[in-house]
Amino acid sequence: MAVGQNDSNDIVENAMMSKDHSTLVAAVKAADLVDVLKSDGPFTVFAPVNSGFEALPDGTVESLLKKENQKQLQAVLTYHVVSGDLKASDVVSAIKKGNGTATLTTVHGSQLKATLDGDKVKITDTAGNTATVVAADIDSSNGVIHAIDTVLLPTK
Repeated sequence: MAVGQNDSNDIVENAMMSKDHSTLVAAVKAADLVDVLKSDGPFTVFAPVNSGFEALPDGTVESLLKKENQKQLQAVLTYHVVSGDLKASDVVSAIKKGNGTATLTTVHGSQLKATLDGDKVKITDTAGNTATVVAADIDSSNGVIHAIDTVLLPTK
């Protein structure tokens, strides 16, 4: 899961350098969130790889990318963003302090649960869908990206 990393690039620029995040980049553009994710932040982005989008039911991505579904797409994408610059070590420390679970509040306003499965960080949405962090600590000028293998979906 190679993400093009350059510490001087912002989150959007680093995602654009990654062949594994082309669907996410298209979604960020369609949702009109580029300027937000290029702002000062800092942000922690749990960025689904292309295969995570491909695993959604047929037609889901195409439907979300339509102009009339922009608000729904914005909700899905902001559900993957947490305010602050949380490195993998910060997430793991929070999980340990929380006796095995850390609760992360997203920019969307909902929560994600972070847990450990061996040495792998798992992120679970409110519907019970679980993503695994497949690449961590992609530093950017305005935060950090952690690549995940599943698209998380808000329930509200």
